[in-house]
Amino acid sequence: MGLRFEWSLPGLPIALAAILIACNIPSRGYGVDDAVALTQAQSVDFIQTYCLSCHEGDNGEANLDLSAFDSTQRIPLDVDKWNRIADRIADHQMPPLDSELPTLELREGMVQVIRSTIHTSICSDGVTPGKPMLRRLNRTEYANTVRDLLGIQFNAGHALPEDGAGGEGFDNAAETLFISPIHAEKYLDAARTALSHAMSDPQDRKMLLVSLPSKDVSPQQAAEKVLGTFLPKAFRRPATEAEIQQYLHLFEQVYQEDQSFETAITFAMEAAMVSPKFLFLWEQPHSESEPIRITDYELASRLSYFLWASMPDQELFKLAAAGKLHEDEVLAQQVKRMLKSSIDDRGHRRNAKCREFAESFVEQWLGTRALGREFQPDKSVVGKFNPELEGGMKYEPVFFMEDLLAENHSLLNWIDSDFTYANRSLARHYGIEGTFREQPKRVDLPEGSHRGGVLGMSSILAVSSFSHRTSPVLRGKWIMETLLGTAPPPPPPNVPELEETVGDGKEKLSLRQRLELHRADPACASCHAVMDPLGFGLENYDVLGRWRTEESGLPIDNTGTLPDGTTFTGMEGLKQQLMDRKDSFISHLTSKMLGYALARQLTNEDLCVVQSISETLAKDDYRAQTLVLEIVKSIPFQFKSGQTPSTPEETNHGK
Repeated sequence: MGLRFEWSLPGLPIALAAILIACNIPSRGYGVDDAVALTQAQSVDFIQTYCLSCHEGDNGEANLDLSAFDSTQRIPLDVDKWNRIADRIADHQMPPLDSELPTLELREGMVQVIRSTIHTSICSDGVTPGKPMLRRLNRTEYANTVRDLLGIQFNAGHALPEDGAGGEGFDNAAETLFISPIHAEKYLDAARTALSHAMSDPQDRKMLLVSLPSKDVSPQQAAEKVLGTFLPKAFRRPATEAEIQQYLHLFEQVYQEDQSFETAITFAMEAAMVSPKFLFLWEQPHSESEPIRITDYELASRLSYFLWASMPDQELFKLAAAGKLHEDEVLAQQVKRMLKSSIDDRGHRRNAKCREFAESFVEQWLGTRALGREFQPDKSVVGKFNPELEGGMKYEPVFFMEDLLAENHSLLNWIDSDFTYANRSLARHYGIEGTFREQPKRVDLPEGSHRGGVLGMSSILAVSSFSHRTSPVLRGKWIMETLLGTAPPPPPPNVPELEETVGDGKEKLSLRQRLELHRADPACASCHAVMDPLGFGLENYDVLGRWRTEESGLPIDNTGTLPDGTTFTGMEGLKQQLMDRKDSFISHLTSKMLGYALARQLTNEDLCVVQSISETLAKDDYRAQTLVLEIVKSIPFQFKSGQTPSTPEETNHGK
């Protein structure tokens, strides 16, 4: 049996408690959050009526045969398959629009019975945490760790190869962080260069060389004291006597040849900085049959690399040494401290370590890292796109996230807010008056502003467009994937680009008319019926996110009609649609942040934790710090299973 959740209802059998909780599980798809699950008989009838015409027998479409479905008890036998089915039904992708369609009540009831059944089967026995952590520091973490270890302002990671994304879509995922020969060479160069910078600065040098040879102190004694201070910081835990002696031996070898204390001790430090104990986040495996709590030192590292993308500071080390860091009250105090970020009287946020988390998480979650990289505006608009505007666009959601975390605001501000962050160029871009500089500052949005929330941010509107024009399809897909967590399937093969789809006449067609021609194929229509209306709600914004009322002489059509018949108009109507589905948004945001914190792909069991945290957030006005704290207190974050930790080679199939 795995560890049981503390949120099981007291006095009830665990299975019954799970069922009661599961009945309120938020849908991951684009449906209402309070649907009532179908009965057993209704569920079987739904599959037979609406699914078997396409998915029966060995030749069923997508190699899916549902003809044997005679009970919801079959659902837990293939959780991944039924999760995909639930997503397709929820998003009105299945059944196809040209076939017999269920009512909205039946559709959402079927989705709910699938998800509640899966939730009950997975969560009734509690949750087993993942393997002990073993992963390489990514490029950003390495640079920050070297900075904090040596006390220097130098980017030691600038020459390292960029890291690919894995897990839940982040570049800290263990499965992608293998070491190649080029890494080994670059790490050696980086350590040598960083130590050279540190030793050339008198203050940094004094901090590192806590002892020097003298009349009363031998070189070996001084080196042992230096290494006794340096190694625990480098390894992020107490160094063993054997480890200290190992690096002291290296010092002695070099010192005997060179007779230079600084050269020899620098060599020993350099060796420590290319050791796996420095380059990897490594946790001691154990052989117990049951999961055990990670040590306080391991917790300090998990915490600091989650919220700072760097090593623990002296306060975290001190609490770990005292064995107090895992205590709930202490942990809550530390989370609040680590998320602290001050704002001056001009609205500028002072540089804070938690910005590393805000930047890394937000850029990868929202996809804004593509700005200036994969996304480059076409020459027709590039004259209006300059480095200062690009910086303002890129950092608007980063500072916004930092504000939510530091001030403990509601996460629903991502859907709609009355403030944002803008620098001089971005404020001009938005038509906001006031005194601005190159650095973004907090600004209250005026009445009638077309901004507020993530959908009004230019960086989002840009990266969800083509380089030369907007795309309701891309923007709708972005909303589904990024905000609601339901990615549509890839388009059928040989689908022409929009420009290749023309009408029979020579009349000038609006974008909506061109899209209607483009999705005439029923195989395309089911996905576009969900994506396109969402994207049309953002058509008042051009490629760079500027407000507009017409395009090429034609008035903007910003209305949307969803498959369930719901209609809305423009940004405000779209915000309301998302607010009506806030539980789906919160559930997806929670899963993304949990995946980032654990640095791995989430398992089905982890979704039980996502559900628990989402319920806690709903009871606490969706506060940002509550999300972070609940993740930090969760079983997957605080415990490890009795397994050998994954290695980069294992998770990359021997790369």
